[in-house]
Amino acid sequence: MTVDAVAAVRCLIVIPCLNEAPYLEALVRQLEPGLAGLNATLVVVDGGSTDGTREIAHRLADARPAMRVLDNPKRIQSAAVNLAVEAFGVEHDYLIRIDAHGTYPQDYCRVLVEEALETGADSVVVAMQTVGFGTFQKATAVAQNSVLGNGGAKHRVGAKSHWAEHGHHALMRIAAFRAVGGYDETFTANEDAECDYRLREAGYCIWMTARTSMIYYPRESALPLFRQYFGYGRGRARNFLKHRARPSLRQMLPLMVAPVAIGAFLAALTWIAAVPFVLWAAACLGYGAWMALGERNPYGPLAAVSAMIMHFAWSAGFWRELLDIRRRRVPA
Repeated sequence: MTVDAVAAVRCLIVIPCLNEAPYLEALVRQLEPGLAGLNATLVVVDGGSTDGTREIAHRLADARPAMRVLDNPKRIQSAAVNLAVEAFGVEHDYLIRIDAHGTYPQDYCRVLVEEALETGADSVVVAMQTVGFGTFQKATAVAQNSVLGNGGAKHRVGAKSHWAEHGHHALMRIAAFRAVGGYDETFTANEDAECDYRLREAGYCIWMTARTSMIYYPRESALPLFRQYFGYGRGRARNFLKHRARPSLRQMLPLMVAPVAIGAFLAALTWIAAVPFVLWAAACLGYGAWMALGERNPYGPLAAVSAMIMHFAWSAGFWRELLDIRRRRVPA
């Protein structure tokens, strides 16, 4: 891949933000060296931050001619990316989505462009490694990096480069993104998976690269983690309802957690009702113990607790969306 071929590609790099003051400036400076050889516009789309994120973004943009700042009244990430593409998409060939709450290699954007040009892919996705700092965050990172927490999803565990159905969104051909209508803004979570479904149905190709990846930092306490995965569950259910798709086996197993947990209350009538819940809890805690002993990971037991929160929240969110009576009242 020649330097001229990469430099000829016009890239729109979008960072959706909402209260990311501790991270934004470091992220922009981290990306900067890798953008030197690219024809790129960096756009920060702020969803109404109240912690100084917007002011930081404008200060950074004032010193960088190729950086822009947009306001996102709808606040959510899907709307932020759509807004940036609407404003600047015509002037660019590829969209690169960057999460403000993550860390990236300096050559991240360049590698994505090289992979798109070499493979002809309409979308390039990456694996995501989770890293934590505090005790709960470290334990959650261990859970999310394990089969117990991610179910073996290739964009979580990493894999050789291959054509894929879904992955962590990194680069998309803007023409393809616009052709399928961009992100569905009714999705506050899982908008990437839903978009991938439409890309595949429209005949576009998704390439998962093993040449680069990103680091994500999970929630730092139990309640935000629950809310996050509850939203993921609702988003996944919306995807299935919208496209009449069936959950995979990997998704069916955690889907049963909420009914099993609720059914355990019937143990007051018969002890048999508690058996599925006890088996699930024992499997999770046993896996955590194995990580602690077999892998010598001291966060294994607490990682099992984080995984149980994620399982239950995802399942509860899925069923909450699936059984939403108000949705059934809306005419098709």
